[in-house]
Amino acid sequence: MARSGLALHNPSVESSEETRVLLKSQKDFFSGLLFLTVGSAFAYGATTYQVGTGARMGPGYFPLMLGVILALMGAVIAVRALISGAPDGDRIGAIAWRPLLLVLGANVTFGALMIGVPAIGIPQFGLVVAIFAQVAIASLAGEKFIVKEVLVLSLILSVGSYLAFVKLLGLQFPVWPAFIAG
Repeated sequence: MARSGLALHNPSVESSEETRVLLKSQKDFFSGLLFLTVGSAFAYGATTYQVGTGARMGPGYFPLMLGVILALMGAVIAVRALISGAPDGDRIGAIAWRPLLLVLGANVTFGALMIGVPAIGIPQFGLVVAIFAQVAIASLAGEKFIVKEVLVLSLILSVGSYLAFVKLLGLQFPVWPAFIAG
């Protein structure tokens, strides 16, 4: 049974053996490192704002605490990957490029349709059209694309977003395409 390991050479060891730190779960180790890195970056970035105290929180307090918690969770996950996991190393699989690019593209499309990109000739289509396009493109990333499910989900998200952001929060942004709304 092959074991996954990150081999570290220790020059202080006199014998020709290498000291090995075995990664029992590559997935957990590298995702823990990712959380640790992102959390540390957020915590560091939050220090540029006034942090304040627990009693008088400043604008940097919440992102600082969130970053610290994320970094600590990442450290715990990475350390646990060295201790427990699948005996054969729980290797990282290949990157699923198609779903990754479709989901990222769906979000970019949402932004472009929501407010428009006049520089390249894309008019403002508003919230409803942007949500329908985003859901349709992101749904292509799955194994099955069922039109009825996409339409129902898009409708629910559009109505829910309209009620939450426009009616309840009073945010002012385009809901319908400019050529319909005037």
